[in-house]
Amino acid sequence: MSKVILITGSNKGIGYEIARQCGALGFTVIISGRDEKRLNLALDNLHKEQINARSLLMDVSNIESIEAAANLFEMMDLKIDVLINNAGISIRGDRSLLHNDMAILDQILRTNSYGPLLVTRSFIKFMETPGRIVMVSSSGGVLNGDVGGWSPAYCVSKTFLNAVTKQLAWELKDKKISVNAACPGWVRTDMGGMGATRSVQKGADTPVWLASEASKELTGLFFRDRKVISW
Repeated sequence: MSKVILITGSNKGIGYEIARQCGALGFTVIISGRDEKRLNLALDNLHKEQINARSLLMDVSNIESIEAAANLFEMMDLKIDVLINNAGISIRGDRSLLHNDMAILDQILRTNSYGPLLVTRSFIKFMETPGRIVMVSSSGGVLNGDVGGWSPAYCVSKTFLNAVTKQLAWELKDKKISVNAACPGWVRTDMGGMGATRSVQKGADTPVWLASEASKELTGLFFRDRKVISW
């Protein structure tokens, strides 16, 4: 039986490309997103590539939506080998922690930080052991160098996500579930814009590697281009 991978925010962009690449590797792919029309279109496109895929409507910023999705997943009678928390947002106007409307910070944190944690909490009961969890993060969240200058609420949300990754890696190590963060780089997607320096295929490469080939002994580390980077 093929391994099962659940990918949040996978009806487009990096998440969809992760699904496509993992499907080509033989995974049964569960794509999820909050836009039902886009989700159905993505599912149709994966089926056209002969990929074994199913869909799950889920808004990771909404706990009721996450819980409803978990209930629906239980009815699929599947176990998860890999969970990729990819869903994330940025908001135009995110310019200053001092002057942003606090609603901007709240919305970004609920999606980019609390969302992955709540999804993990709701779906961990379905995970096989050994298993893998991958957080799609950003070098914008690192604290080992200069910070600031762009999308500060977004960057703070990724710092939060990196901390969640480290904590979960420690909590789940004895259960043989590896937890890692991946930085895809600046990718040409709706979020990154067409001026970004990386293709969506390149952005998906490290998350796919962590989902499939990387040693589980590397748990608790942050990667870009399949190489460890500093938090």
